[in-house]
Amino acid sequence: MSAGRPLNVFVVATEESGDRLGGHLMRALREAGGDVAFQGVGGRDMAAEGLRSLFPIEELSIMGLVAIPRRLPLILRRLREVTAAVVAARPDVLVIIDSPDFTHRVARQVRAADPSIPIVDYVSPTVWAWRPGRARAMRRYVDHLLALLPFEPQAHRDLGGPPCTYIGHPLIEQIGSLRPGPDEARRRGEAPPVLLVLPGSRRGEIRHHMAEFGATLGQLRAEGVAFEAVLPTTPHLADQVKAALRDWPVQPRVVVGEEAKRAAFRIAHAALAKSGTVTLELALAGVPMVTAYRGTAIEAFVARRLVRVSSVILANLVLGENVVPEFMQQDCVPARLVPALREIMTDSPARRRQLAAFASLDAIMATGGVSPSRRAADIVLATARSPVAR
Repeated sequence: MSAGRPLNVFVVATEESGDRLGGHLMRALREAGGDVAFQGVGGRDMAAEGLRSLFPIEELSIMGLVAIPRRLPLILRRLREVTAAVVAARPDVLVIIDSPDFTHRVARQVRAADPSIPIVDYVSPTVWAWRPGRARAMRRYVDHLLALLPFEPQAHRDLGGPPCTYIGHPLIEQIGSLRPGPDEARRRGEAPPVLLVLPGSRRGEIRHHMAEFGATLGQLRAEGVAFEAVLPTTPHLADQVKAALRDWPVQPRVVVGEEAKRAAFRIAHAALAKSGTVTLELALAGVPMVTAYRGTAIEAFVARRLVRVSSVILANLVLGENVVPEFMQQDCVPARLVPALREIMTDSPARRRQLAAFASLDAIMATGGVSPSRRAADIVLATARSPVAR
């Protein structure tokens, strides 16, 4: 980096969640580093911060192993384009954000072509869950890893991974919007209790979970359990969700958009949720839950043979104990889900155990009062100012 010119940062994010992280990082870099120029790949949030993406990230938003082969020619072409653009730009630092199947290939090819470009990886791959050998391999092309989860730095030390710093999960900046005010807290305790239904945030997840979740609500109601069902969804999934609801014996109230979703979290008594980041969101909101996941046969085959952790529930992993029940694949059926829901909807030991565990999350996930995006920006700036030694 030379005096008198902007810091040149190349950022690559190919999923909506990564784009949100990228947008916050870009803003924090400007606040911390002054004159910064950005190039790369991103979506709406990064565009709002001034990025002109090389291509629309929707091209690479792929869910599931079976979807990859038919998109492979496009993926490979975009991979070559991004790598060539990074090498031509010779940025002060390359930041890859999540989506490791794509971004790590970019990083490996950039490192081979120009070892002088520092590389920061924002969001750790799940090396602690499967394919642990990736951690050691990352040392060859990642100079610093930014972890969203507090246990990840130790996991990378144990596995021989690159230098890794816990910067905090973006959800900790949103706790105020997840937790109830006085009126909302009263609604949580009133009858009928609000039961959140969260079948997923992708089209494939909606297809896999809607039928079983609908049947579960029907059986729960048939057994005499009173509840008000609320199903939050996103604008791009609303039509698909509403079409799938036509056959449900219990019709939930559908709320659309992030603000409406957070409002529903603040009054919820319990939740039935597809496993994923939403489990940590619910835990931070103090909402006891039952979780489930049903994927394709290929995904189930891979998971049975490769997954190394005792739970795939993010809330359980952060807490270090399996307080949230999970029902995967063939167990994602009403016969298993209904009894678990009945239990957490009453003042049972299982419900109290979840609530007690969730109360410890603030301390576990603390970042010393500095926002995750600012902590990320500080490390990116330090890495850009430290030439890669080869």
